[in-house]
Amino acid sequence: MLGCANPLGRVDAHTDRLLRERSEELGGGAVAPKVRDRSISTERSSGRYRTSLPTANPGASSLSFRPALADRDVADRLERYARESLPMPGEASGQGVRTLTLSETFRLTQSSGREFRFAEEDYILAAIRLLIERHLWSPRLFNDTTARLSGSGTDGRFEHALDLINTLRVTKRLPYGGEVEARWVVNATEQLRTQATGRYRQSSELALSGNIPLLRGAGQVARESRIQAERNLIYAARNFERFRRSLLVDIAADFFALIQSRDRIANQVRQIEGLKRDNEATGAKVRAGRLRAFQQQITASRLSQAQQQLARLRESYILQLDRFKLRLGLNITDAIDIDPAIFDVLEPDTTLREAMELALEYRLDLQNRRDQLDDQRRAVANARNDLLPDLNLDGTVSIPTDPLAREGGVLIQPEELNYSVGATFSLPLDRRIERLNVRQAIVGLERAQRAYDEFRDNVIIAGRQAVRNVDLARFQLQLAEEQVRINELGLEELLLRDDSDPQSVVDRRIALLTAENARDQAIADLRNAILNFLLATGQARVRADGTFEPLPGMVEGEDAAPAAGDELDDMIPVGAP
Repeated sequence: MLGCANPLGRVDAHTDRLLRERSEELGGGAVAPKVRDRSISTERSSGRYRTSLPTANPGASSLSFRPALADRDVADRLERYARESLPMPGEASGQGVRTLTLSETFRLTQSSGREFRFAEEDYILAAIRLLIERHLWSPRLFNDTTARLSGSGTDGRFEHALDLINTLRVTKRLPYGGEVEARWVVNATEQLRTQATGRYRQSSELALSGNIPLLRGAGQVARESRIQAERNLIYAARNFERFRRSLLVDIAADFFALIQSRDRIANQVRQIEGLKRDNEATGAKVRAGRLRAFQQQITASRLSQAQQQLARLRESYILQLDRFKLRLGLNITDAIDIDPAIFDVLEPDTTLREAMELALEYRLDLQNRRDQLDDQRRAVANARNDLLPDLNLDGTVSIPTDPLAREGGVLIQPEELNYSVGATFSLPLDRRIERLNVRQAIVGLERAQRAYDEFRDNVIIAGRQAVRNVDLARFQLQLAEEQVRINELGLEELLLRDDSDPQSVVDRRIALLTAENARDQAIADLRNAILNFLLATGQARVRADGTFEPLPGMVEGEDAAPAAGDELDDMIPVGAP
């Protein structure tokens, strides 16, 4: 019943088992994708076989353009765009708005993200290619049935014969080169327009044949396709696990960038509110004669600039959010909001040397490069094998039915056994192409060795840089927080003074906004630096559901990583003031 419901069910089960085995061999919590029935309908009734395709490309006269009114309220339109697309930072999410936490975002990346699906399929295709290769090395059954009508004429009289030949055979590749085949051939002949006593004949034969190379093509080189397919699946498993970790870090960086954009908008809104109060206070002093009229223009001009900047920030945030929804595989017309609560992970206490050693030991992509270097060495050995002379053994043993019996049936006659054994030796008189292939393989090995050395050095550089980036991000955050504190105190002092001029207040507000934005940038940089350190040193771990798995001791107050069901969304943000 299962086979009828899904004709590929058995294939999918074998593929799932192979993927699971390879991922379990990696260890470290590596997971395998599950093959799902994602069949795409091919029932399109028209257009599939057309050689002339319709194109929608009308001329300019068929199109229309409606000019906008010159006196339209652009500011109101921009405000409406923003409110239709997303709740503004600081406002409660309205009905129908989906609020995403960081952990939920990670889960969505694996459940609906297109990037993850592509990576899954690359892994699955590698498993399918290996299953195909394994099947080619297993016993393979074939059944061939041939019907042939023949005739010959003498003096205008024709004799006709109908031959039915059925061949049932099984073939098997040998582990170190060559192939054997066993076959059962049944031949039935019907003579037409001849005497009734001899018009039908039937015979059968059992045969075993084989071909074995002893020099060229013998040994491990004969298993090259199988060896490479097995190794390719291991590479695919490592690549998939590395991709899951890299994707988590990338998605987290996008999430942190969205939080930073929200904070920039919130900072801008606070500045506008302060500028409004400054403008009102300056206007009151101008009317009281304490300030000259042009000084109010300073605050009014800065207020206008701040409002323009807010509109740009909102538009940038909307675009950023739409691209984020696209990456998660969500409907881009759906309204979503970002939960700014981020789990708190501690900064690593490590040295440059420790980071280098971790990266060299745990980076999965480096392990792939190292093992692929062995593939190139094996390619050189295989190319040299092609320089050997050919020495092949072949043999056939067959047992037919009684050749004198008109209907032999399946009663074979061992005493009628036939056999043949032969050996073919071919001197390598022309091996120019093969010698060129050897040189080509050696050059390829030298290139692969240099590429591996360069990649390994880059891994070392990335691990060392990741350590420095964590310390640099923490240092920048400390300075940025200090700048915020200084400018807040400076602004507070100016606002308390009666003799403060509007220009000084505006300058201090600009400095405070710059410091707040720098602080928010430093917070995002520190979060990214910690995750990138884990990725660069091969220590990033991702749970089966796509969420981040902290290492033991990484979460403050915990000695071990939380269980798979633990939520980390409500923890205090890293570096949050």
